[in-house]
Amino acid sequence: MLNFTPWHTLLQTYVDDQGQVDYGRWQGEAAPALDDWLDSLPNTLGDLASEEALALLINLYNALTIQQVLRRYPIDSILPRLWGQPNWLGFWRFFSRPLYDLDGKRLSLNDLEHGLLRPQFKEPRIHFALVCASTGCPSLRNEAYLPDIVEAQLETDAHRFMHNPAKVRYDPQAGVLYCSKILKWYGDDFLQVAPSIPNYIGTYLAADPPLSALTKVEYLPYDWSLNQRPT
Repeated sequence: MLNFTPWHTLLQTYVDDQGQVDYGRWQGEAAPALDDWLDSLPNTLGDLASEEALALLINLYNALTIQQVLRRYPIDSILPRLWGQPNWLGFWRFFSRPLYDLDGKRLSLNDLEHGLLRPQFKEPRIHFALVCASTGCPSLRNEAYLPDIVEAQLETDAHRFMHNPAKVRYDPQAGVLYCSKILKWYGDDFLQVAPSIPNYIGTYLAADPPLSALTKVEYLPYDWSLNQRPT
């Protein structure tokens, strides 16, 4: 039996409606509550319906990400620095470290995203729901994903992402579509459902003339700063 209520309560308590997380208060008050909820989750997807598995895996990814941040906090970014330079090895370890047992395997964040969610569901909107604790990521929902409404939640996430000028914006004078590198890194996923990245964005974002494969695209710098609530 899936019970997302503890996770939902934690999100409601420590995440605001802009997706910013109060990591300091969460760490001091309820880090064990997150650990306990993660320990209560099923260790198999075998008996779950598709919507149940989808909601579980998205929630699991986001919760494990927060758990890893809480264990390291205070930090400014999940991209550590070494001698003033980005430490990409430490960054890789954040996503590749095995964290959770599922169906007999010890899985990392990368395993959840690239080994399960992307190939099994072929749902590009997950890239507007999975949050890696960075400002450049989609905004973290302050509510759990639930099986009976996960499709609607993903559609809302996509709309919110596309109408956030920090993530996507179109300059009609220059004829340039500026967008998050998420749409570049996972371009193959979006191209499964649209002929081009501008076409995909155009299903959510109105432009004159309409966005098309001929629209010039420039990708915005990615902000790896922690998605924490200002103090």
